[in-house]
Amino acid sequence: MKGPLLTLQVHEALRAAATAGEPTLECSLDLEKSKSVVELHPEGWTWQGAKYPWLENCKDRTVYYWDGEKFEPVQRYTSALVKMVPTKWGPPTFEIDGIKMHPTEHVSPYADAERKVSLIQPGGKAILDTCGGLGYTAAACLKGGAKEIRSYEKNADVIWLREINPWSPEASGALTLKHGDIVEEIAKMPDASFDAVLHDPPRFGIAGELYSQAFYGQLARVLKRKGRLFHYTGTPNKLTTGRDVPNEVAKRLRKAGFATQLNGDGVLATKIS
Repeated sequence: MKGPLLTLQVHEALRAAATAGEPTLECSLDLEKSKSVVELHPEGWTWQGAKYPWLENCKDRTVYYWDGEKFEPVQRYTSALVKMVPTKWGPPTFEIDGIKMHPTEHVSPYADAERKVSLIQPGGKAILDTCGGLGYTAAACLKGGAKEIRSYEKNADVIWLREINPWSPEASGALTLKHGDIVEEIAKMPDASFDAVLHDPPRFGIAGELYSQAFYGQLARVLKRKGRLFHYTGTPNKLTTGRDVPNEVAKRLRKAGFATQLNGDGVLATKIS
């Protein structure tokens, strides 16, 4: 991490301790990954020998990073607003134009990723991670003993979030991360390149091409016989339109040559031949 990360909760705790006349406070400046002792003074606070000012306007649901001169929200706008959002669990999620990319109400995004990864049994396998995001599924694959994880992320702003996020794994050793569109990249891959696939795309309304019959055909092509695929779908639009995305996905996967079963918030599939 290049510098401290602040949330409203941490900033309020620092200010309250300073107001109470406390000389120091132990808190987390890396989204609950570790604890640090911070020296307090009226103008701000000192951490690892560097002085930092109080924020004039510290907002909820926002992570702030030190850009070398001031604290700024961890967010960027290129074609869409991409923003890191803190969670009560520590590991943050992120949003694209206000749409949250991880379930966080009842489970940590890290624990959620570990559950999904356990379904493909990563030990000793070469794994394709189609939509890398913050890297939580890749981290779970590393923890599970995967031989190789090839991860792709289309959005450069998401990769920037990943560089700031202390919970994101670094690309090294078994894990490679490429900035690229998986729809284009997968066409260059040899047949039967992978033992398993993790496909955790944005919602259909954002990335419909990642739910297409043509793309599922490519996933089948690069996966070895009896290889496992977990496809996260969630249940978008179910309450508003009655649309059943998981079953739509399962139907297309079966047409592409998979046996399927609904599992939690997605579809677990096995390549038949």
